[in-house]
Amino acid sequence: MRVARYFSNDIIKTDEIPKPIIGPGEFLVKVKKSGICGSDILEYYRKTKMKKLGVNSLILGHEIAGDIVEIGESVKHLKLGDRVFVSHHVPCFECNECQQGHHTACTLLHNTNFDPGGFAEYVRIPEINIEKKGVYVLDKNVSYEEGVFIEPLGCVCRAQRLANVKKGFTVLILGCGASGLLHIQLAKLRGAKKVIATDINEYRLQKAKDFGVDEVFNAKVDLPDEIKKINNYRLADIVIVCTGAVSAANQALECAAPGGKIIFFAVPEPWVYLNVPINKYWRNEITIMTSYGAAPEDLDEAYNWILSKRINVVDLITHRFPLSKTSEAFKVVCEAGESMKVILDPEEE
Repeated sequence: MRVARYFSNDIIKTDEIPKPIIGPGEFLVKVKKSGICGSDILEYYRKTKMKKLGVNSLILGHEIAGDIVEIGESVKHLKLGDRVFVSHHVPCFECNECQQGHHTACTLLHNTNFDPGGFAEYVRIPEINIEKKGVYVLDKNVSYEEGVFIEPLGCVCRAQRLANVKKGFTVLILGCGASGLLHIQLAKLRGAKKVIATDINEYRLQKAKDFGVDEVFNAKVDLPDEIKKINNYRLADIVIVCTGAVSAANQALECAAPGGKIIFFAVPEPWVYLNVPINKYWRNEITIMTSYGAAPEDLDEAYNWILSKRINVVDLITHRFPLSKTSEAFKVVCEAGESMKVILDPEEE
């Protein structure tokens, strides 16, 4: 079968490898659509993993939707031909982290995946992914392309659940990529009084307007001052950082109102440290939070939003490429110009 093999953001090659062989309790998915995630282009992250594994390449891809084409013994509640989304990571539900609600910090979650990765014609789904609630049979009204968004929207749902975005809040979103636009839509649905978004890319700022944001600013302005002008002299109740830019991370620290929360949905590189004005935060009870990945309850919420059509995901797709042009697809994502979500189609030539 064909796969896209990642060596670096600039070197991605189409390769042929044997189709995975399933065992009891497993099934094989023919991938119909596969999304490129912002984390896929974090080169430092990918090269660290390659070094850890002692390999020079990876087969990435974790936002998939496809058909079950082979099914192993003892697999229940699933059948050949089922259209599915499969989560690449699943928590154990039993460890201390899971018991405290931090499912995405679970050791099992960080060590599960499907085989070999979503940038392939077929993926083998291990038994543990089935046992731990990682498989969703898609309703007939949910397309493959919509199914690709269950995982990224699940991550957004988790962040806003942890931050408790709710009615009456002013929400500031730094970064108007695909995740930022999902955050805009969800914050509005959760009852936010005012949703403000920033970016340095005018195309993306216009997209934010198209997807219902209340106010947009170029990130180069004096953002705290501009927020106060339109928000009764008050800063944001919730600040969601959707870009790894250090400038955005520092800007976020200046934009939270007393009693507010800053949630890092995206973060700078590991070697970056932020100077937190801790005395100011102490006096104003400002909370700094992080959110990584999605737990099953977040994926459940995401699926239901998509099924109800209340969150528009398909119009976020700006580019579609065959698997053989994954390198070109990565270039579009890395350039971050006039693009949002980029989708791969392993069936196209």
